[in-house]
Amino acid sequence: MNHKQLITGLIAALLAVVGLSAPAFAEVSGETAYVLNTLLFLMCGFMVMFMAAGFAMLESGMVRSKNVATICVKNIALYSLAGLMYYLIGYDLMYGIDEGGYIGSFSLFWSPDDAAALAEEGANFDAGYAATSDWFFQMVFVATAASIVSGTVAERVKLWPFLIFVCFLTAIIYPIQGSWEWGAGWLDAQFGFSDFAGSTLVHSTGGWAALVGAIIIGARKGKYTSDGKINPMPGSSMPLATLGTFILWLGWFGFNGGSQLALGSGADAVAVANIFANTNTAAASGVVAAMIASQIMFKKVDLTMALNGAIGGLVSITAEPLAPTMGLSVIIGAIGGVLVVVSVPLLDKLKIDDVVGAIPAHLVCGIWGTLAVPLSNGDASFGGQLVGIIAIGLFVSIASAIVWTVLKFTIGVRADEEDEVMGLDRAELGMEAYPEFGSGGSQRL
Repeated sequence: MNHKQLITGLIAALLAVVGLSAPAFAEVSGETAYVLNTLLFLMCGFMVMFMAAGFAMLESGMVRSKNVATICVKNIALYSLAGLMYYLIGYDLMYGIDEGGYIGSFSLFWSPDDAAALAEEGANFDAGYAATSDWFFQMVFVATAASIVSGTVAERVKLWPFLIFVCFLTAIIYPIQGSWEWGAGWLDAQFGFSDFAGSTLVHSTGGWAALVGAIIIGARKGKYTSDGKINPMPGSSMPLATLGTFILWLGWFGFNGGSQLALGSGADAVAVANIFANTNTAAASGVVAAMIASQIMFKKVDLTMALNGAIGGLVSITAEPLAPTMGLSVIIGAIGGVLVVVSVPLLDKLKIDDVVGAIPAHLVCGIWGTLAVPLSNGDASFGGQLVGIIAIGLFVSIASAIVWTVLKFTIGVRADEEDEVMGLDRAELGMEAYPEFGSGGSQRL
């Protein structure tokens, strides 16, 4: 008996133990595909959910210690609000759209249609997936878009106005533009716009909302001086920011891999594996390229640039992580890493204060990644991609500007100068993230 026969025999024996036959292994049934597809959504969904921890850690490390507790509150609150608002309005608005349409249904309280899965017998699964698994997977994406905003406007935006903006972003702004492509709306039907896992639909959307917010709210006190000087404001913990970046990198495998939307065949399994490999390669090249670029531009390697280089590479490959070769993924990710390094000082020249560098990593690299899709995907065109980028950019920017402006002139969005100097932890929460090292630490010793 040769090795092939031995392995085949072992597989047959194992299948017999669990009540399956060899033919069932060779040709997956509709119900088995249903289970595998659902499992992909759920497993990749909780990987993307874990990115919420990555964003919280990255942002906590990048803000000053007097604002760490506040950024933690914002991150757990925005994730929670995203889940509730996407259930209340967002999902139906995103996927209740007619093919080629512009806006979906405003019906409240999404309800899953999983009657077949709940039937005791005679269920026809038709190689689909559980509706609730799809809802969960889509929900964690909208939470990611909201997380991008929190880092940019940190240290000077008030808690409740920010959370009100998150409600509008996750319930209305994100679902409407998302429906234009993922809901088979007008961008998909008329222009063949392609965004596999959301370089534009998720990351640029969060980036546009963050950019508009940063402009309307203004820079942190003391960041820019009248004589053009830029004052660095180092974060509280670079190890924490680094660990957060690694967690985001890990979660991105679920972000991109789960967007294959199926695991019911060998071809789907190969596709998910290729997506994982391309995603990792783009991130790695983004780090190296950012390090080289920062060495050339600033005569030293900047850790924050390296961290955002990883994110920039990940965002860049997200629009098309399946079709490129690993070699092309290296190039796409590396360009993303360089764009991050180039964009950060440009924002400073424009006096746009982005605390964590989310606008370069998510907005700029999101645009680049979306434009790069036709390099490997023959079904996409540069014209169609450009239309999608412009349309979504205009819609998200205008809608975000309206919400931010209304909040500014009603309840206010900017913390008082005294509160900002003291730190939002004490001003809004009445606590400190690191009390032993805070302003009152010496009194407690």
